[in-house]
Amino acid sequence: MPLLYTVLIGLAAGAHSSTWGMYKDAPHEGFTWWKYFRSTLFAAGVAVLVHQWLQPEAFTASWLVVLFGVIYVVERAVAEVYKTFIRVQDQSKYTIPMQLAVLGRPVESYPVRLLVGAAYVGGALLVMTGVQAVQRANPAPALIVVLLLGAAGGWISAFGGAWKDAPIEGFQTLKFFRSPLMASFYAFVVGHFTTNLVVVALAATGYVIMTTETYKTFFFPSKPRGKFQGKPVLFHDWLVKRQYFVPLYVAIWAVVIGAFVLAFSQPHTGLVNVF
Repeated sequence: MPLLYTVLIGLAAGAHSSTWGMYKDAPHEGFTWWKYFRSTLFAAGVAVLVHQWLQPEAFTASWLVVLFGVIYVVERAVAEVYKTFIRVQDQSKYTIPMQLAVLGRPVESYPVRLLVGAAYVGGALLVMTGVQAVQRANPAPALIVVLLLGAAGGWISAFGGAWKDAPIEGFQTLKFFRSPLMASFYAFVVGHFTTNLVVVALAATGYVIMTTETYKTFFFPSKPRGKFQGKPVLFHDWLVKRQYFVPLYVAIWAVVIGAFVLAFSQPHTGLVNVF
């Protein structure tokens, strides 16, 4: 499979992420093209690395499904690690701090933030290493194992989200379990198209992010995202201008859904072989 196809998939994943981020943030922070395309371009770079790792054999619907999900989550993970532990930014404009915080109060010590960030990344890599070790011990794990370990990224997301949001919004049981349950569902789906359990876990988490952000952004467009709750809208023109980007967002969703349908209609091999 030519690298160009993987890069195009990466551009689509990044554009999707850029669009929901802009849609929620632009009325509060304004809009710049560089900020909008930042995730798109970075996702293209991630696509190159993912291509070298997975070595996709052909441009098929199954590979599109797998690559899109993996690129999506890697781009989002790197962005969140950067914003949480590395970036230095005034947090007063946010209701919920985007930097590392304890009980809603940002950690001011930069070395401490870097140290915690390294531990967080190390922990996430350790979880994925554990998932890989399980598969090495059992190359064809049972469906329940696929569902449980395929949700590993969802659990990481759930704990990270609760740590950040709960001190401000309170702990919400449904919200906490939402990501792991959705990750298990997507692990079941993506598990039809790859035999690599780590890839299943990563792609499933990518689709969880894609789905939850779509729900939060476009099903409640008038509700400010958590970090801007109670903050004034400073750029009212972007309440209208942001609508121009919606067709692109919908088109990417349509391509992804179409790829899922086509992938199931064609011969496919994976850890899950139910139909």
